[in-house]
Amino acid sequence: MKRTLKVFFLFLCAVFAANGQTYDDTTSSSDAVEIGQQMVGGGMNSLSDSPVAQVRKDRNWEMGPFAYFGQGVGNRSEYRFFAAGFQIGKPLTPVLHAGILSGQFELAGNIQPIWQAYTPSPHTQTFVYKGVTYTAPVGGGTYTGVSLTPLIFRWNFLTRSERILPWFQGAGGLIYTTHKYPPDVLVPHGYPGGTSVWNFSPQGGAGIHWFTRAKRSIDFSVNAVHISSASLGDRNPGVNALVQIQAGYTWWK
Repeated sequence: MKRTLKVFFLFLCAVFAANGQTYDDTTSSSDAVEIGQQMVGGGMNSLSDSPVAQVRKDRNWEMGPFAYFGQGVGNRSEYRFFAAGFQIGKPLTPVLHAGILSGQFELAGNIQPIWQAYTPSPHTQTFVYKGVTYTAPVGGGTYTGVSLTPLIFRWNFLTRSERILPWFQGAGGLIYTTHKYPPDVLVPHGYPGGTSVWNFSPQGGAGIHWFTRAKRSIDFSVNAVHISSASLGDRNPGVNALVQIQAGYTWWK
């Protein structure tokens, strides 16, 4: 758990370090020419010709596949997650200036037809409830389902980098599993109760697009996710937190 949190912290530091130097799109034409000449003299291309500047200017659609590995934390540290899917997004605004937070707002969404959670095998567990101790069977194993994240609110930071575009996001998703999730005390067949096959997944994270060439990027991100049924089931133990390490590939159209 400590190692995962350290990776998350270092990743956030790297993202904001990449955003440390910003380029003001409102720079006058004479200043822009001077900056361009200085950069060419220093062996760099003009910012206006860079892959990052191009997609920022054109507000291109972005789309592509991704996959992630997830690790539960706290009392869910034995949980593992894997998912794969497809994402699409579109910047909706020009660059909005707010100092080091300058950037563009993007609306995106994704679908994950492959979603799996790996939990401890079914077992018996001893509980204490209202002073009474009892033992009951608890479910477990691999849970399979699909996930939809229809609303991703992303902020693409304005950056001087030619190939690195950092971003921060918040999102809300929905997960359906073929069996009630997360595992809890088993309910005899035919009786109501237990958790739910439907869960919600509020989340937030940060990442980067690393442009390998014009309108093509490899993407890396770290997300913190909470899973809860919002009491759709009789019990709602939830997964209080999990950390996702995600990688993908994007075409900008």
